[in-house]
Amino acid sequence: MREGQKLQISATMKLLRMLDQLKQNNRAWAEGKLAADPGFFQRLVAQQQPEYLWIGCSDSRVPANEIVGLAPGELFVHRNVANLAPPQDANYLSVLQFAIDVLKVKHVLVVGHYGCGGVAAAMDGRRRGLVDHWLHPIREVAHDHKAELATFADERERLNRLCELNVIRQVKNVATDVFVEEAWARGQPLSVHGWVYSLSTGLITDLGVTVAGPASPR
Repeated sequence: MREGQKLQISATMKLLRMLDQLKQNNRAWAEGKLAADPGFFQRLVAQQQPEYLWIGCSDSRVPANEIVGLAPGELFVHRNVANLAPPQDANYLSVLQFAIDVLKVKHVLVVGHYGCGGVAAAMDGRRRGLVDHWLHPIREVAHDHKAELATFADERERLNRLCELNVIRQVKNVATDVFVEEAWARGQPLSVHGWVYSLSTGLITDLGVTVAGPASPR
């Protein structure tokens, strides 16, 4: 057997062992849930009734359920790079419509986080391919607020403010979507909120841009 083939087999075996560890973790998690609550999974199978839709970043350091202390079935989650809510994205729109029209969620939480790699990537000028197109709305936000952002001498502070401004823009996108407007028109209780999560403290900051109805920011 050639040396290259041996190395490839060794790498494959290592990857398989990593996956085996995940499956072992899954079994331990399931057993722990059953030990604490024997009916847990039966209730999940019956139905999901979340009151919240979380639109957040794909960053692996931002686990949606854990951050807000909710169990499986209590939070409907949509995640993408830099927590965008673009009105032309069918994936996001499908999640939004399902959450509002079928699950009848009462709150849409747009949640960004400080130190977002997607926000930084949108602004550093490097070419990355398709994701550059995805992140273009962030560059638009930066352009619209260039005077304010220029007041920050520290780059990290400037990017963190852009993280906040991005969340604010995405809240506007959600609140002006036809599915949200139709829900309000038929009297369905629904609010859209803008939050930012801190990786360094584990705490959420409410940006105070909640929209609870047509033209009702507060």
